[in-house]
Amino acid sequence: MVKLIGISGSLRKGSYNTALLNAAIARVADGVTLTAGTIAGIPLYDGDMEATHGIPAPVETLKDLIRSADGVILFTPEYNNSIPGVFKNAIDWLSRPASDIPTIFGGRPFAIAGTSPGNFGTQLSQNAWLTVLYTMGARVWSGKRLIVPRAGEVFDAEGHLTDEAISKQLSAFVSGFADFAGSNR
Repeated sequence: MVKLIGISGSLRKGSYNTALLNAAIARVADGVTLTAGTIAGIPLYDGDMEATHGIPAPVETLKDLIRSADGVILFTPEYNNSIPGVFKNAIDWLSRPASDIPTIFGGRPFAIAGTSPGNFGTQLSQNAWLTVLYTMGARVWSGKRLIVPRAGEVFDAEGHLTDEAISKQLSAFVSGFADFAGSNR
């Protein structure tokens, strides 16, 4: 069984990226599990807070999920042509203390997917994530990219994926990444 963790980089209740993550969970192949992790409740990174109070519980919970996984998929929005601050903040917390970087990121397979209302999807955000993940020592899967433009046209009002072509792309993306992550064991 290949165990994957998906993390949506949005806190918004009606997030298209959370909807994309949920659609991926509903479409995993046999022999694969995909569990949603969350960045909800992670405070802004503050070195003084870390020194005084340690690592916040929501960060430790997410770290435990990642440590138990064969691979991680980041479902990233794109804000102002780059990485959402709230998502980058969560990754910054995951890198603390620095001695945890090898167990969270080091050699662990990561993939990046995303959707946005715009015509170009999350291409620039996904590109920006590459530098961060490579710096942390993650093993970034480059087999496919999943960039879903015009999110308002492929999800219904309840957040269900309604576009058959995107559904097939999503299934192939998760399956391909599961094969990659499973070969890393």
